[in-house]
Amino acid sequence: MIYNIFLDDKKIGISFLERADAPMGCVNGQITFVGENFDYDFFSKYCKNNNFKVDEYPEDKVISTQTIPTLKVINENGTEITGEGCYISGMDSDGYEINIIGIPYPFFGEEFSHHRKAYDDQFK
Repeated sequence: MIYNIFLDDKKIGISFLERADAPMGCVNGQITFVGENFDYDFFSKYCKNNNFKVDEYPEDKVISTQTIPTLKVINENGTEITGEGCYISGMDSDGYEINIIGIPYPFFGEEFSHHRKAYDDQFK
């Protein structure tokens, strides 16, 4: 499934949310950006202008935002994937990923049944 990523209600990219920590209710995936150049400078400036916490290493263009309240991930059916927080991390040379932490059950198991199954299959 493709997940649409919005910042301030503007679509900035997509992700497949291809990785997960099922017991913790966390998913993440590589972002394919659309439109503008969303890079280290953009996210650093955005977070600072909006007083959002950020960990960054300017010399390497590495950034990890803290939760950004205006960042939303929506599935193909129009349902927002919500949890305890949603943030972006990465670097200009390697790309960026979206992270959603603390997605509650049973929603996590329904939306990400493939991740839940992969986790459960480890113990068979």
